[in-house]
This record gives sequence, structure tokens and C-alpha cells, in this order.
Amino acid sequence: MEQHNLTVVTEFILLGVTDRPELQAPLFVLFLAVYLTSLVGNLGMIVLTQVDPRLQTPMYFFLRHLALTDLGYSTAVGPKMLVNFVVHPNKISYYCCATQLSLFLLFIGSELFILSAMSYDRFVAICNPLLYNVVMSQKVCWMLVAVPYLYCTFMSLVVTIKIFTLSFCGYNVINHFYCDCIPLISLLCSDTHEVEFIIMVFAALDLISSLLMVVMSYLLIFVAILRMNSAEGRCKAFSTCGSHLTVVTVFYGTLIFMYVQPKSSHSSDIDKMSSIFYTLIIPMLNPLIYSLRNKDVKCALQRTLRKISNISS
Repeated sequence: MEQHNLTVVTEFILLGVTDRPELQAPLFVLFLAVYLTSLVGNLGMIVLTQVDPRLQTPMYFFLRHLALTDLGYSTAVGPKMLVNFVVHPNKISYYCCATQLSLFLLFIGSELFILSAMSYDRFVAICNPLLYNVVMSQKVCWMLVAVPYLYCTFMSLVVTIKIFTLSFCGYNVINHFYCDCIPLISLLCSDTHEVEFIIMVFAALDLISSLLMVVMSYLLIFVAILRMNSAEGRCKAFSTCGSHLTVVTVFYGTLIFMYVQPKSSHSSDIDKMSSIFYTLIIPMLNPLIYSLRNKDVKCALQRTLRKISNISS
């Protein structure tokens, strides 16, 4: 019977953000603008931090990978969500759904650890400036991004395989705009206690360990800043952390709101709005925050635009 159920479901139907016809067109235009802004901003940040010689530091190395993860999970979700506004019903094949889930988990998990690596980088820069280049060597920087990528690849494959090797019932309508764990689990006929436990363990481990690194780094940073005698030095130290602290607050705040609220207050509409925020809005905001608040990025962008202008003229 279980093998039969596995072969019945060959595709899923995504209900999307809303079922109200009058909102389809304006929401399509809005989210298309958001996604394109995110795409241009993150691609621009990746290219800029790669080609500009003055941005070849550990801080911008991590910023490049932050933009890469933003681009990864927003692209895993965004285009398919936009299709939902113009195609009815919006179908996604069994294997495409599994691929979307695994890519989303890979990039969203990697972003947690890259943000914590960025906080450690700021801690070393402010608390141990004389040893910064030694501690944050190229080898260390690559380890701080390679290990999360490998671990999150393992995590995403384990969760995806566990879900998609269980038996789905005949009902294949997902009350979401992308293939996420909780909506998919609700469609399973098999016992879901094991896969729910695995997801809970991974989610708790990822969120708590990365957040602990961020909190510890910033506590030590604030202590070091308060011990500075110069007001100018304190302002400069705060300014180097401002962009990252803003990004961390928004990202972790959204995830904590999603997963800490009690089950009794959960609703599909609230989950969808929260998911829109961290899958589309945050990837759009991150490059804007770093470009508007960071003098080096603004100067590098101006230099690059001047070079392009000179070449074209």
C-alpha cells in the first residue's frame, strides 16, 4: 500500500500567496520588482567584492558569500512563486519539489552560519586588531564558509530524503507558495514522528549554535568598545558593526518569530507572510543595507561605474 501511495503523487499543486483574483496582478508586479532588485543587488555585490582590489578583505569575503546564499534561496523560491500568479493551477513535479526544498534548506542554513562567521570576523577586527590578518587568514576564512556549506548540504539531503521516501496520500495540494517541510509533512500518510524530530533537532542546533556565536561575539565587542577611551574610536567601531548587526537582527528576528510562537497562534496566512519576508524581502534588503551604510562599498561601486562609463565612451 505504501509503495502504491508513493507512485500516486507525481506532482503537487501550490496554492500560492493568496486565492483572491483581484490581488494576483498587483502582487505579481510587487514581488517581481522585489525579486529583480534582490537579483541585481546580490549579483552586483558578488561581482563588486570579487573584482574591486580594495574589497579583498575577510569582511567582504564573507559578504560575498552572504550575497550568494541570499541569491540562492530567493532564486529557489522566487521564480516559482511568480509563476503561481499567472498559471492556474500552479503545478510542481515531485522531483522539482524535492529539489526546491533541498536547495532552500541548503542556502537558508548556510546563511545562519555565514552571519555567525561575520560576527566572529568583527570580533577579531575590534578586539584583536593587531592579530587580525593572522587570525583571519585566507585558509581560516575558507574553512568558516566551506564547513557550513558541507554540513548544510548533508542536513538538506537528510531532511529531503526522509520526507520524500515516506508515503504521500492522494491529496497533493500544498497550502504554501513553495515546497516547505511543514506543509509537505501534513500530506504524508506515514508516521511522521521521526522526520519531525529530525527537523526539530537540526533547526534547534542550527539556530541556537549560530545565534550563540553572534551573541557572544557582540557581547565581547560591546565590552571592548566601552573600554575605549576615544569617542571617535567608539563611533568607528560601532559603524563597522552597524550593517551586520542590522542584518542579523532582521534575519534572526524573523526566524524566531516563525518558530517560537505557540502552535495555537499559528496560521497559514501568518506563516506565508513570514516566509515572504525572509525568502524575498531580506535578500533584497541585505545588499541595500551594506551598500547604503558601508562607505567602502559605495566608493567601490562608484569606481566600478566610472570604469564602465569610460569603457563605453
